[in-house]
Amino acid sequence: MRSKLFWAAALVCLATACALGQDPTKVEPKHYTRNFENERVDVVSVHYGPHEKSALHDHPGGVVVSLTEAHLRFTDESGKVREVYSKAGEARWYPPFKHRVENLGDTTYDAVYIGVKGKLATAWNGSADPATALDEETKRIVAAYLLASGKP
Repeated sequence: MRSKLFWAAALVCLATACALGQDPTKVEPKHYTRNFENERVDVVSVHYGPHEKSALHDHPGGVVVSLTEAHLRFTDESGKVREVYSKAGEARWYPPFKHRVENLGDTTYDAVYIGVKGKLATAWNGSADPATALDEETKRIVAAYLLASGKP
């Protein structure tokens, strides 16, 4: 009897762990492609066709650099909705959160997500709008990535 309870508990723990970490490159490979990863950053290409939607997923805290203009709708796991407009070349910090994305535009949306690992990923203290807050360390990481990739 104890063996069955143990395996049932192990299965529940495994399912919970899988549900908590919804890696977008695994959950949404159509929209997210990992370009580079090490112990400090996770660099992911983002691509949404017009009016495409994603499944629920999450990212570590990080910076999104928009390569094209966008009109997006983010819906978090509790159902809170937020629309975001971005311009090509714009960089924004996002704290870690589970969400769905919908491209509300009639054009393709492309971006690069630079997820920051470790304490910087959770350093947002809520004092500023997460879409516009960008600390100096994150700016250096983004600048180094863009310089290395040859992007302006």
